[in-house]
Amino acid sequence: MTAADERSPLLPESKQKTKSAASKLWSRIWSTPNRVVFAGFLITLSFSVTQVPLFYMFHIMECDVFYSNHPPFQGVGDRCSRNEIAAGTATQFSILGMSTTFCGTLNLFVSGWMVKRYGPRLALMLQTTIPAVRVLLQILGVQAGGEAGIMIIQTTQLVTILGGPAGYILVVNTIAGEVVEPLQRTALFGRLQGMIMLGMSLGLWVGGMIGDRYGIQSPFLTAFCLFCCASVYARVALPYLSPESLTDGKKSPAKGVSGFLAPLKVLAPQRLQLHTGQIRKHYGVLMLCCGIFLGVVATGYAPILIQMYATAEFGFTQADNGYLMAGNALMRAFFLIVLFPRIIAAGRKWFARHAVRNMAKRDPETQADIPTDPGQFDAPCVGQGEEEPVIPETPDPRIEKLASQFDLLFLRWSLVVDGLLTAVTAFATQGWHVYVAAFILPFGSGSAPAAKGVITEMCPKSQRTDALNAVTLVENIARLATLGLFGFVFAALSEIGKSHLTFFCNAGVAILGMGVLLFSHFPPNESTLVEEHGNDNDNGETEA
Repeated sequence: MTAADERSPLLPESKQKTKSAASKLWSRIWSTPNRVVFAGFLITLSFSVTQVPLFYMFHIMECDVFYSNHPPFQGVGDRCSRNEIAAGTATQFSILGMSTTFCGTLNLFVSGWMVKRYGPRLALMLQTTIPAVRVLLQILGVQAGGEAGIMIIQTTQLVTILGGPAGYILVVNTIAGEVVEPLQRTALFGRLQGMIMLGMSLGLWVGGMIGDRYGIQSPFLTAFCLFCCASVYARVALPYLSPESLTDGKKSPAKGVSGFLAPLKVLAPQRLQLHTGQIRKHYGVLMLCCGIFLGVVATGYAPILIQMYATAEFGFTQADNGYLMAGNALMRAFFLIVLFPRIIAAGRKWFARHAVRNMAKRDPETQADIPTDPGQFDAPCVGQGEEEPVIPETPDPRIEKLASQFDLLFLRWSLVVDGLLTAVTAFATQGWHVYVAAFILPFGSGSAPAAKGVITEMCPKSQRTDALNAVTLVENIARLATLGLFGFVFAALSEIGKSHLTFFCNAGVAILGMGVLLFSHFPPNESTLVEEHGNDNDNGETEA
């Protein structure tokens, strides 16, 4: 046996390799993007736990209100199984949905203002702490019961203006857009959206299960604990990003109401200065948001439509629809978490190589200094002693701009694929066909994260938060519009026995959205965005 000296390793080589492999694995698991993605999952789980119990709670409260004005129930069966109670429950739940949508829209402006004023981490903590207070108030409503309980629950929705399910998605997407290099941003948006879907699916199941087993108050207590954990997790696990870092150190000149409504200004035509010095208007962001609106109108009603169609045509029960929607949500999460990032990475790599090859034909010198493979980028080195991660930057902005073109291409064709898959559902003739349709529909997903990736590239860094806010606002308005539009279309077609034609209407709107996106383009090469409108010299020519 060889004697050990001062140069001998303290640990055997095999143990060193094991320790090194374990350290690398932990670094991958606890990476900043993964922490951001898990934050989206945890917060969505917290919000989703009370959704099913809320509907059941309204049912019980309406039942108590009904029998407070009517003779006591006599007979067998469920005393709350009456048409009057069902109608009252549906009315209260509709009021809750509308107030949630309205307050959530206001919450987008409030949360966007918080991000620019206090930074995204503190804003996210507020978006989880305030809903915890709302849950405690809802517990008081559950204890009060009856008409007083309904009034308390409906009033608590006003708290959503300060912290709610719309604002936290904006804040988490803002953080996600800052912790990775631009080439990985769209893929991370997709993973985050997938984890949000997974959290929603798990939350709906857990909330119903806990409510049935431990009582109606238990889901609300569970949600309160989850919100508290999410707030602590946001403080401990997420990186600190200063408000100045979101705007390249620039102070936004807009203050007061003008600054509060800054997301709406993103939708206005941009002013670009070409390399010739001319000023032109660019409508890329406006047409992008119009296409996103039509895309959400087309796809946002699909889950509800499938349930209504399956119930009307194939006699699906509530349990059948539960399995149907749970499977659809899980497949959507699988696509966005596993497949979507790989598609985006491969497509960006192919698109960049193809574009650079064309550039090299025109200028051979560009071929040597533009990287086209992710392996050519320097990996960021983060020491174990550092508290905050180093945010990597793209080595060459030209490769970023070229690769971003694929996101817009993917967004256009994603709507086409989604429309075709939705149209296929109309040919279902048996119950299991609907399950197959719910299984394949998620493969047309990806338009939402792709849209976020495109708009963050079209807008300067100083407007990135407002751009994400504008996209989320457009999506919320589109979801509200699709409920009214396709709810009326489905009802009208059902009266003539042609409810399956609603799927073709959905597909038509999706194709129309793709057609609008054809008019959305990135700004021309060698152009500069004129953020200050100090020069009104405009030659009148527009860029689509």
